[in-house]
Amino acid sequence: MAALIEIERLTKRFGAFTAVDDVSFSVDRGEVVGFLGPNGAGKSTTMKMLAGFVTPTAGTARICGQDVVDHPVAAKRSLGYLPEGAPTYPEMTVSAFLGFVARIRGYRGANLATRVAHAMDLTQLEGVRLQPIETLSKGFKRRVGLAQSLLHDPPVLVLDEPTDGLDPNQKHEVRELIRRMAPEKAILISTHILEEVEAVCTRAIIIAHGRVLADATPKALEQPDRTLEQVFRDLTTKPAEAA
Repeated sequence: MAALIEIERLTKRFGAFTAVDDVSFSVDRGEVVGFLGPNGAGKSTTMKMLAGFVTPTAGTARICGQDVVDHPVAAKRSLGYLPEGAPTYPEMTVSAFLGFVARIRGYRGANLATRVAHAMDLTQLEGVRLQPIETLSKGFKRRVGLAQSLLHDPPVLVLDEPTDGLDPNQKHEVRELIRRMAPEKAILISTHILEEVEAVCTRAIIIAHGRVLADATPKALEQPDRTLEQVFRDLTTKPAEAA
């Protein structure tokens, strides 16, 4: 059976600058893959190409077998995407915004209401459902973004810094939610928090200068004399020509 996420030789150039350079990996159902790298490493650009927001210069990306360029609508039906910044309509209330997203996804009537209620329950937003999004804290805004990615119960989740702005208790809740969902989904998480990788990820991919430098379980990346943090630092501080 094909992996739910397939990335083959994906490349993105912006003029003379290569943001993503010949990246390949796949994610199977039941895997939670941590996508690690310093700022500017190419993580978000890779995720945007996978989500269909940025067109690759070369290479291919598929979600549940659907090419994100050739069959973008079919690919996005199977994708839940939490982008960096999670744009919303700030003047909308939480429930109105999630209802709007659900209608775009094709839900109506009781089915729409059920989807919205379930997404709010998963992300613990019921208490702020009638508040305009612009009045929420950064952590609650992040949870609204996560809720919209979960509305249609997609088999693939691509989450860019899902716990950004959350307090320690909220981070724990989101990590528990990811663990509960993991057996039925393929999940790709961009993060700079190594503790998060060790807590929820079955694999870690380290990227720098647009290139994949390591792909293994967090435990396999650790060495007797070096922690995951030290391995990450050693790999990602090399100059581009040596990476």
